[in-house]
Amino acid sequence: MSTEAQRVDDSPSTSGGSSDGDQRESVQQEPEREQVQPKKKEGKISSKTAAKLSTSAKRIQKELAEITLDPPPNCSAGPKGDNIYEWRSTILGPPGSVYEGGVFFLDITFSPDYPFKPPKVTFRTRIYHCNINSQGVICLDILKDNWSPALTISKVLLSICSLLTDCNPVPTMDEIQLPNHSLNYPKIESIASLTHNCFQS
Repeated sequence: MSTEAQRVDDSPSTSGGSSDGDQRESVQQEPEREQVQPKKKEGKISSKTAAKLSTSAKRIQKELAEITLDPPPNCSAGPKGDNIYEWRSTILGPPGSVYEGGVFFLDITFSPDYPFKPPKVTFRTRIYHCNINSQGVICLDILKDNWSPALTISKVLLSICSLLTDCNPVPTMDEIQLPNHSLNYPKIESIASLTHNCFQS
């Protein structure tokens, strides 16, 4: 075989098929195609829920503007962050009360049904009060059955301050359970009835 013929036989064939470089490029491109994923559909809320959120949000925004310009005495309140439905309130102990000089923090949670349903208001700061249980739940009629859409957070905070000022001096349920406490059964019955009515679910 001549030298020219040997060169022709040794040269890579270009007819049909692809070179090694093309095959490597094809292999490298394959994972890129696998990484392409369809976009997930975003969840949608019903028009009824959207209407509720719109109504409650407008009302809450209105109350926020009012309480910022004209807060109740010894009180302040506003959203914790970007969530308009989650507020933090501060109440200073009313002058002349046993809580004078104290600073109390409260959590306020609005539902999408606000103002047709009352907000949930609880004390974050531990407080010793016969109308506030150890979890910070407040026994206040306007936060339960006597709630009205005409009420506002400002009025709720004023009512809580009034509750602190007019603290009932009878012992709390926690105090009655202390082993050295002298039991007064008429008081125990009245407090048990009050506690049952206020804190039952």
